[in-house]
Order: sequence, then structure tokens, then C-alpha cells
Amino acid sequence: MKKLILLAGIFGLFIACGNNQEQSIDDVISSGDLSQIRAKKAELSNEQSELSKEIDQLDEAIKKLDKNRNYALVRVDTLNPTTFKHYAEVQGNVATDENIVIYPEYSGILTSVKVDEGDRVSKGQVLATIDDGGLRNQLSELQAQAQLAKTTFEKQERLWNQNIGSEIQYLEAKTNYEALQSSVSRLEAQLAKTVVRAPFSGVVDDVMSEQGEVVSPGQSMLFRLISLDNMYVEADVPENYLSQIQKGTDVKIFISSVGKEFDGEVSLVGNNINPSNRTFRIEVKIPNEKNLIKPNQIATIKLNDYTAEETIVVPENSIQKNSLGESLVYLLKPGANGNSGEAQKKVIEVGYTYEDSIEVKSGLEAGDILITEGARNLREGQEVRTTNKEVGDE
Repeated sequence: MKKLILLAGIFGLFIACGNNQEQSIDDVISSGDLSQIRAKKAELSNEQSELSKEIDQLDEAIKKLDKNRNYALVRVDTLNPTTFKHYAEVQGNVATDENIVIYPEYSGILTSVKVDEGDRVSKGQVLATIDDGGLRNQLSELQAQAQLAKTTFEKQERLWNQNIGSEIQYLEAKTNYEALQSSVSRLEAQLAKTVVRAPFSGVVDDVMSEQGEVVSPGQSMLFRLISLDNMYVEADVPENYLSQIQKGTDVKIFISSVGKEFDGEVSLVGNNINPSNRTFRIEVKIPNEKNLIKPNQIATIKLNDYTAEETIVVPENSIQKNSLGESLVYLLKPGANGNSGEAQKKVIEVGYTYEDSIEVKSGLEAGDILITEGARNLREGQEVRTTNKEVGDE
């Protein structure tokens, strides 16, 4: 009998323990028994701790055994000191001093036009002629008179040297000869104005008068002549760049209409500050081998206003901002495998920015392996794999 009672008690205790283990969280909470609730929490915490340890062990095993696990893919670049240049941009215009409209120097009928639009001409080449109105005949008469006066003067001079004749005769002959000589020179100069010549070598861009027209000095436009050999860009630069811009300063010139960029130097710095816009004028010579550059094209001048030698430069898109407003990048700490490793966060101090590059004042050193692509979603210590052939490839 006693054995039956003992067996019943043990069975009841077993049933009670089984029911307690199978109790749900809701049942434990609804019981209102604080000690039971705390016991349940402690039990689950212990189970969670044990599970976490086991999961970590499994992760480590997977890392060692699974060579195809998913890494964050990044691209890297090994940092080396370089020269960083910052440029300030101003707008300018292409110009040339050899871009003129040719006017006649003599009034008369345009008797001939010897060039067409687009013709290339040499300095001194005849472009047109104007009717001289009889000047050539007058010149011939004067030249004959001057020749006679010369002969008379030479004879009178020989006699005077032999003390023959009077001084007044010698002086009259000399004066007459010199006067006629002066008249001939004056008429020759006037006659030369009837021939229109190219003042420099270039291209006839426009023929503005036709043969048979009556032309007048300062009123009738004959030709536009342009030379594209000596081109330059002129621009107005704010006066606060006075201490940074001087003759010889490096510049880059971009002409959007032809999609060309040229390297050059400042060839002229103006000495006058324009009071209306507080700027000074500069000029930069540019090459024009294929004659693609034309007067009055718009140009962008990039003035080198800051240069840093042997400094670290990184791509702008590799830099992020944290909640404190600090600039940071991710570096790669190489692992045993040549193209994998861990991401390391690094706070840096930046300087000037130009185009897509930023100067780094501090925080990075030569030889650091910078993650240039794929850094946006990384975290400290995260394992990554590089898309470069091997770590440090350009």
C-alpha cells in the first residue's frame, strides 16, 4: 500500500514538472507568480546564450570551409603622393589682333577686286585697285622735270666747285631740284594709296565692295581680313586673384564649341582695375594648328590658384560623412587571401576639391589601400573581396 502511494506521488510530480516545462509564456505571465516568471526568463536567457555560442561556432566553421560565401565586393587603390592643383574658373572670349576691316585710303572708282572670300593672302599682296584720276600722268611729268632739275643742279654744282658762276645760281638749281624731288615723293605716296594691299598674311573673310563702286576713305568697307595664327583668350578676373595670377601662371583653356582643352600660360596681366566690376584683364595665347579656333568663341579659363606637392589625393565619391560631420573613408586591411580582407573606417581632414578629386590634409598615408568603390554600405570590420586582380592594383 505504501509503495502504491509513493509511486502515485512520483508520477504526480513528474506530471507537474512536464506541465511546467510545456507552459507557454502567456500562461506563465497570466499566473501572476513573480518567482515563476523570473525563473522562466532565466531559463530562456541561458538557452539563448548557449544558442548564440553554437551559432558563432557554426559561422566560424562556415567561414573556414565555404570558399564561395558572399563577400562585399569593392574596388581598391593603393595611395601614392602626387601633385594636386586647384583651378578657379572664369569666362573669356577668343580674340586676335589680326582681325580688321580694310578701308580705302583714296577716293575713286574701285577698278578691280583681285580676291574672293576665303582666299588666303600674303602680307603686301594686292587686294584691289582704285582709279587714280590721272595721278600717274602727273607723276610722269614731275619725274621728267625732276630729272632735268637734277642734271641742271649737278652741272651748276661742278661749276661752283671750280669757282665759276654765282652762288645764287647754284642755290637756285639746288632748291629747284629738291622741291621737285619732294613733289615726286609726295605724288608717289599718293598714287600708292590707289592700290589696296594686305597689311598681314591671313584669310579674306568678307568682300564688302564690288568692282565699279565709288569708295571713300573712312566710309567704304572693302574687306575683312583675319589671321588665325596668333590667337589668344582674354578674360576679366576678380581682383582678389591679383596675388595669385601673374605672367607665366599655368592655366587650362576649354572651348566647348569645339570640345577642346588646351594647356597654356598667362601672357599678359593688365595693370588697371575696372571700377565697375572690380576685375583686371588677362590674356592667354592658344595654339590653332587646324584653324578650329575662331575669334569671339566663348572659352572657359581655369586658373591655377593653389598647388600642393607630394600630397595624398582621393576620389570625391570615396568620402562619406558621419553624424558629426566628419569626413571618413574605408581602408582595406588585407587578409591571408590576396584579394580579400577587412574594411577599416578612417576619419580624415580634407582640403581643396577640384573636379572629382579631393586633397587629404591628414588621416591617410602613402601605401594605404583605399576602398574607392563599394564603400557606401560597409561597416567597420566587415569582410570584403576586391574586384581588382589583386590588392593594390590600379
